[in-house]
Amino acid sequence: MRMKKFINDPKRLVPELLEGFALAFPARIRLLGTNTVVRATPKAAGKVRLVTLGGSGHEPGLSGFVGPGMLDYSVAGEIFAAPGAPRCIEALREACRDGGSALLIVLNHAGDVLAANITMEAAAREGLNVKMVLTGEDISGPVGDRRGLVGCVAVYKVAGAAAEQGASLDSCFHVAERMNRNMRTLAVAVRTATHPATGHPIFELGDDEMEIGMGQHGEAGTGRMKLKTADETAEIMLEKLLADLGVQQGDELLVLLNGAGATTLMELYLIFRRVARLLESKKIKLARSAIGEFITTQEQAGFQMTIARMDPELIRLWDEPADAPFFFQA
Repeated sequence: MRMKKFINDPKRLVPELLEGFALAFPARIRLLGTNTVVRATPKAAGKVRLVTLGGSGHEPGLSGFVGPGMLDYSVAGEIFAAPGAPRCIEALREACRDGGSALLIVLNHAGDVLAANITMEAAAREGLNVKMVLTGEDISGPVGDRRGLVGCVAVYKVAGAAAEQGASLDSCFHVAERMNRNMRTLAVAVRTATHPATGHPIFELGDDEMEIGMGQHGEAGTGRMKLKTADETAEIMLEKLLADLGVQQGDELLVLLNGAGATTLMELYLIFRRVARLLESKKIKLARSAIGEFITTQEQAGFQMTIARMDPELIRLWDEPADAPFFFQA
């Protein structure tokens, strides 16, 4: 069954959605060319710029996190596809203009990594001052080659805060890497997404089934099972995450719940309620939290759960102001 969508020409889908996004938030972001979202007001000269890249169709991610305290550039690809390297190197040239520097943050997906590696080779040939962080925190994948999921938002937040304060490129890189090493994500799906240009489903799940370990685009998970309650699902996922990260009593955690597109806030708060109670019972401190839709996959139903072990510096950077269209705090 094809999903009904309010679109125009499928070939113009990405330019039109980015144009609409820029028109909706003119005080915060603007377009560079047709597919790169940049801050409306650039950082002061000499401060590190944060650049990311990734496919469209996951709104608000990734371009929804461009703004003071977070990203400076987001290079958007086509639907569920990485942007080409030429567009990425153009963004890095802009970021490094007049002797500046940039931190390129990339989610571990094959197309994104290929584009990023070609971009970094070009940046090296041109003498641009750039470092790259590859996020990969999905525990359903093999250690050493885990997919990047919504944990990238936490990396944007802390590295963006450090850059806003004038930290060096090396310092921003190390903050991003520390957050990356100390976070884990697990996803669950109860209903498929569709490709917005075709309306066709990406995978199939029975009405009484869910699958834990789904990737961002519906890639195969680690366990299909009968649909569980909110509490049961929270318990299954949190226990796996805590074990993988090696969380101990007294640790301080950030918990981020990311709706996949068709999961309601009601459901997310039910899940979070159980997570918070479980952490309390284990004497693990819930230091910070974020609940909402950050990176979606159209109308896929399910969510991603991220935990991150925090230290005083990461908490301080998390608490710094941000003013992106879909992540802002005073």
